[in-house]
Amino acid sequence: MEYLGLLPDHIEPGLARTRLPWRVQLTNSRGDVHGGTLMSVLDFTLSAAARADLEAGVSMATIDMTTSFFSPANGDLVIEARCLKRGRSIAFCEGEIRNAGGEVVCKASGTFRIVRPKPDAAQPARVGTD
Repeated sequence: MEYLGLLPDHIEPGLARTRLPWRVQLTNSRGDVHGGTLMSVLDFTLSAAARADLEAGVSMATIDMTTSFFSPANGDLVIEARCLKRGRSIAFCEGEIRNAGGEVVCKASGTFRIVRPKPDAAQPARVGTD
């Protein structure tokens, strides 16, 4: 996301917002922000909403993401995502991208697998109580 220039804006449990400043390097042959870029920043922001209040080291693996494009994306963009439901191992999210005028240019819904860090292999597993 650093390469794309995505900037964090706000995060709280179940909600994440990022910003994507317009750069010519992110555009297609028409000068609009490329759809692949839009999908990448949506994927990241949706997963951030899902893991916003989880313990450190937890990550997300995208299972499925559906994106609908409504109009060309021009100028600086705001990406906002919400976690609709999160279980022990799966999270369901939705989000949208708006242009500087507040118009929704695309929306996405995604399903993510919650990936928790593996216990340190160097430490033996504890059984029972002390």
